[in-house]
Amino acid sequence: MQQVPPEPIPSVKRKKRSERWYLKRLDRYIIKLFLGTFLSAISLILSVSVIFDINEKIDKFTNPDLTLHEIIFDYYVNFVPYYAVLFSPLFVFISVIFFTTQLAQKNEITAILAGGVSFNRLLRPYMVSATVIAIFTLLLNSFVIPPGNKVRNNFQNTYIRDKRINYAECIQMELSPGEYLYMRYFNAENNQGTDFSIDHFEDGTLQSRLVAEEAHYEDDHQWELQEGSITYFRTTGDSLSRFSTLDTLIYISPQDFLATALDAENLTTPRLIEQINNQKNRGASNVKGFEVELHKRFAAFFAAYILTLIGVSLSARKRKGGMGLSLALGIALSFTYIVFMTISASFAISGSLSPFLAAELPNIVYAIIAIILYRLFSY
Repeated sequence: MQQVPPEPIPSVKRKKRSERWYLKRLDRYIIKLFLGTFLSAISLILSVSVIFDINEKIDKFTNPDLTLHEIIFDYYVNFVPYYAVLFSPLFVFISVIFFTTQLAQKNEITAILAGGVSFNRLLRPYMVSATVIAIFTLLLNSFVIPPGNKVRNNFQNTYIRDKRINYAECIQMELSPGEYLYMRYFNAENNQGTDFSIDHFEDGTLQSRLVAEEAHYEDDHQWELQEGSITYFRTTGDSLSRFSTLDTLIYISPQDFLATALDAENLTTPRLIEQINNQKNRGASNVKGFEVELHKRFAAFFAAYILTLIGVSLSARKRKGGMGLSLALGIALSFTYIVFMTISASFAISGSLSPFLAAELPNIVYAIIAIILYRLFSY
């Protein structure tokens, strides 16, 4: 009796292979929608922002000393990437909600899940897209945008509104181990300081003290001290020498004690870390703003994943009201995230919160919200 041969195995393999290719096509489809919608949202919102900014500053741009080349290349060429990265969490959130709601309304997500794709597997292309945006944002924030910020901020300080700090009071800093500087007042407009002193300690004992009525910063750490004296404290007896003018090299510059959080935006991440370490070693009191800026750059990396998960959880189900409710809720959550981030940063600068906690607190709160929404609305 002739036996019927069994069904050939290669057809099964081809079926499995086709399923795998189907999932890869699905990944590319969602990634294309995600990144395409993200770039479109950025282009649209930034175009509107530029128009409003021009309308607001048109009186400043009519300055006869200001050229069109400076307005375009010094200001707006650096304005666009700065605000694109600053509001990237908002763009990610809106993009996810916009195209995912469309997929849900067309029953595409229902069809995908009915085809055997789990909700967790559906999240994979979303997270791949979020990774691309997060890495790109981190690289821009760390190396590309800071040099542009320096040009843009100089433009704003010169032609729009000067936000630079021009004076400081009661300056106390450590120049080197055992060497401490004090200056009662410093004016950046004429680089002049008053009541200047440097105390040198060894093993906790005061060895020398330099005092001057006035101190003038020349350039490249060169200082000119006027009407002062140097006292040496020795076991054999103290000695005092007076001077009317003394040119000396002191490894400190006005930027070390006049720097603000705005100046932190002008530094690349490696330079920012170096500046924070230098300021901490010198006992500077204005290091909080620099630390907040550093932690904000890394917090933005994780925000892309958190807001993507919230966006998918909110918009993956089909609703009678369409995308209106999801989009409104998404915009409200994204704006509250940005406001929350700004408020926590101000608390860190004032000393109420640590810089790390201030930068990560919005991520922690919204990560909890993301987990709750995922458990409530996932299939």
